[in-house]
This record gives sequence, structure tokens and C-alpha cells, in this order.
Amino acid sequence: MTSEGWGAPPVEPISQHYIVCGGNALAHRLALELVEHYEVPVVVLVPDRARDHAPRIERLEGVAAVVEYSSVTEEALRAVRVETARGIAFVDGHDQENIHAALSAQGHNPAIRIVLRMFNQRLGANIERLLRNGTALSGSATAAPAFADAALSRPDSVQVGDRFLHIAYDDDIGSDRLCVVADRIDRQDLGRIRLLPAQEGDAASFVRLASEFGDDGPIRSGAEARRAADTPDPAEPDGGVAALQTLRSEPAVRIAWWRRLRWRLLDTLRFFTSARLRVVLITALAAVLLAFGLLWHLNGNVAWTLYTSLLDLAGAAQPDQPGAPGGTGGTWQRVAQVVITFCGITFAPVATAIMVEVLASGRRGQPRNPGAGTRDHVVVVGLGNVGTRVVSRLHALGVPVVGLESDPQARGISAARALGVPVVVDDGPLAEQLRRARLKHSRAVVAVSGDDATNLEAALEARAVRPDVRVVLRLFDDSFASHVYATLDNVASRSTSYLAAPAFAAALMGREVLGTLAVFRHVLLIAELSAELGSGLIGRNRHDLEDGGGVRVLAVRLARRPRLYQWNYADRTRALEPGDSVVVAATRSGLARLNTTPAGGD
Repeated sequence: MTSEGWGAPPVEPISQHYIVCGGNALAHRLALELVEHYEVPVVVLVPDRARDHAPRIERLEGVAAVVEYSSVTEEALRAVRVETARGIAFVDGHDQENIHAALSAQGHNPAIRIVLRMFNQRLGANIERLLRNGTALSGSATAAPAFADAALSRPDSVQVGDRFLHIAYDDDIGSDRLCVVADRIDRQDLGRIRLLPAQEGDAASFVRLASEFGDDGPIRSGAEARRAADTPDPAEPDGGVAALQTLRSEPAVRIAWWRRLRWRLLDTLRFFTSARLRVVLITALAAVLLAFGLLWHLNGNVAWTLYTSLLDLAGAAQPDQPGAPGGTGGTWQRVAQVVITFCGITFAPVATAIMVEVLASGRRGQPRNPGAGTRDHVVVVGLGNVGTRVVSRLHALGVPVVGLESDPQARGISAARALGVPVVVDDGPLAEQLRRARLKHSRAVVAVSGDDATNLEAALEARAVRPDVRVVLRLFDDSFASHVYATLDNVASRSTSYLAAPAFAAALMGREVLGTLAVFRHVLLIAELSAELGSGLIGRNRHDLEDGGGVRVLAVRLARRPRLYQWNYADRTRALEPGDSVVVAATRSGLARLNTTPAGGD
């Protein structure tokens, strides 16, 4: 049921419900997650019912009410009956606004579960101490690794204990696999993918795989296996296969060390100097090196040549003296010494100009453009919350990155400036911005602005210049993304809200999601669940947890050995006891099933 009029409360009294505050894409996905997978009553508080995702939220079946208030005030909280709610999520607005609203909600209902979205994770960790039953999450931090890893064609990973979990496909699947997480993978029809199918089908697929390849062999897709054996098996799902594997360390970035070193050196040089100063410095340095080589050739004495060159470079010219060690080099030696002396005189004012430019002119306060030597980099289009996180992650991995933003007030510009990352700030034609970002020499383009059309435009403009460039898009609409996959090659699509909403929903239910893994447009959740009173896990065994599909138990931590993760725990009949915990890979509906299972029930 939907409320009528501005600022009106829900039409019917409601209690034991969940409140979502926001009208953006994350609020939309979170409300959908709660009503579809957790089947709980939801009230949504939006700032404007005619803008952003609010109209689509109103059309969601299962949403009890949509209430409009321009900000989350005391009156707004009373209107959505926060005093009788079980949980509330603040997923819109600035960090300061969300903190104030969270403390107000806690004042009305001390027992309410609070989840707030915060970009500043350090501040969020401190705010959690002020909340009796609250969690601060960052949607951009949850989603950014998937975008960065997709740009590098690198599997995203989630750390559990001392291991990293990642998804491998077809021939890349090795003997360290934990479980098959998806089959029927077809890029032309992503709707056919089965994510964590029922346990019987999964076990059957492992039997077939083991019988064909053995314990140490790779896994191929069902279609490839049938073609190789020329024995069709219509009962086996057609398409590719994905499996979850463990690594002892995070998947490495495939960039040669010498390329990273070259980029770091050039990046440092570009930070301190402008293009003209670099030309002067490089020209003078080249002249000094040539003159040094000439002196060495004429005199044949390295020590004397170095001594003379340093004196000339410092301005204390050492004239050519007949009878000096190594003999005289004649006219050419004098020319070389003059060149070195004048170049040395040039270095002093250039060094002064660099100091003035960096310190006095406030060069650090302005983003810099990419230099002519920028190569093998990733272009990030849109420096909002997600773009800022993607830039930071790529920079931390040692990957050259260039930002592109049309709004000079965007959050990510100052963050990129602090990292020394070049940024193209321009509201002109996108094709010209991409040219200035050195697209022709880039390795990938990541379009993560808040608008699907802008991101698609960036992809098409990039492909017009570089048909083979890797493209990663942020798209909200699933059908739109499916068409993009079917039309473009070497492309990946991710949805920030789709990746983050399951973690926010689980947090509202008191569950901890360790991370998310993307299987194309689908999301696999990695969570650790503790068997506590009221959790519904005590007395249940591995078979009970996996029986309904959508869940795989990856590891078990027993109460008597809490630091030891027992991967692929063999005893499927042992019931969980208080203090035990399990690490699971789950779909959104699978995790919701575990969260809503009554204690001791099946």
C-alpha cells in the first residue's frame, strides 16, 4: 500500500517492519531484496516521490508504504513509525546526515537495528561504537573491487581467514576447487545461468566431472566435454561452468615489474614538473650525457672525465690544460666542456621553477592532465563515490590510472589529486575527453557514472577509437546489460546497487557478509554465520543448510577450535553447536532462507 500526499504517514498502522530511507538505486535494490527474499514488511522514506528511483519503488509489490519527506527529520521518523520497527537503513544523503538520522532513530527506539551507508569507512567504524545495534557499510567500497578486477580481467576475491576465495571458469578451474557455483553460462543469454542449483544437481555434476578428468584435471564446460567425446548427453546442462576456488594469496595483477617501475618514475616526474620543464630537463640531461661520452672517448680516463664534468656542471669550469691526465682533446673537448657548463647553469633556474610551481603556485591544489608518456593505463569515467574507490584500488595495485570527470566539484577529483593521479576535468564532448585521457594507449575503460546512458556512450565512444579496448560498465538495468553483453565483445557489466544491496539487507538481519563475488550480472555472497541462540542454526547440519539450494557450506569453525577454518568439512551429519560458525557461499535467496529459518526447524 502506498501513502497519499506529501509527508503523509502510512495509511495503516504497522509494526515489526523495516524502514529504508532513500530514493536512489541502492534504496530500490534494498527494498526489493527485503520484500522478495526476506518477505518482511517494508516502509520506504523517499525525499521526492517524483524523482530518481522513487516512482519505481512505489510500484514494487510487497512495499507496505512509501512516505515522502525532503529530509530524515524527527517528524519523518515518527511518520514511518520508527518506534515499532525492527530495523532501519539509511542509504542516501551525506555521511553527516546519516549519522544524525541514525542517532535520532536510536533515540526513538533503542532496540532497533540500524544500518547506515557511509563513504568514510574509518568514521563509520567509530560511529558503530555510538550505536547499540548498528553497522556502517560503504556501498562503493563493496562494489569497487568488482569493477577494478573486471578492468584488469582479474578474478575478484574475498578473504576468509588466511585464504582468498575467487571464481574460476571452465578451463581455469583446478584441483583446489571447493564447489561448482554456476552452470549453463551463456554470454548470449545470461538469464540461463543457474547459480548454486539444488544440491542433487551439483553433486551429479561433480560425479561427471570427476569421472571424466580425475581429481587433478581441469574442468571444462559441459558443451566442450561432449564435443571432445562426441557423445551428446542431453541431461547435462549446456554452457559454461564456474567454480569457487581458494588461493593462499590475492590473485596477482599481471603487469611486469619494469612497467610498474617506469610508470612510477614517470608519474613522479610529471607530478613535480610541467611539460615544458620536462622538455628543458630532458634536453639538458641528454646534452650532458653526450658531452660526457665525448670527453671519455677523447681522453680515455673515466675518473678524470667524471671529475671534470662535475666541476663544469657545478659552474666551476675546469679549462682544458695541455698535459693534463689523459692529454688534451683539442677543440672537441672544449666544446663538450662548454656544453656541460651551460647545461649546469640551466639546471639551477629550472630547479627553482619546479619549487615555485609545486609550493608557491599551489600546483598540488589542482588536478593534472595525463602526460604524453601515459601508457597501458585504465581510464575511469566518473569520479563519484564508486569511481573514487576504483581509482584508489587501481592505484594501490600499481596500475596506471587516469580519471575523467565533467563536474569540477566531484568528490573524486580531490582524492585523485592527493594520490597524484591525472584527471581530465571537462564538460565538453566525451570523445574529446577520452582523447585527452590517452584512450589510444589505454588497457581498459571503466565507466561508472551514475547514469546508464552516459556509461554506454563512453563505451561506444571508446570502441569507436579502440575496437579492442576492454570496457567495464556500471549499469542498473539487467535487460539493458544483457543486450550489451550480447552485442559487445570484451565487455563486463556490474551494478553497484546489485552488488551492495545484499550486504545491506543481511546487515539489517544481523548477518555479516564478508564480501560479494560477481558471476557476470549475478551476485554470490560469502558470509560467516554464527550458531547462537535464536539464530536458527543450532542443531542443523551441513545437509540441512544446503538442502534447499542456493547455499554451499565452504568451511566450519568449531567452538573448541575457533581459529581453525576446516575447509570442505567432511562430516555432513554433525549438528552445529553453540559457538560454532560456518562460512557459506550463498545466493541472495539462499542467505535469506538461512536468516529466516526458525530455531530448530527445517
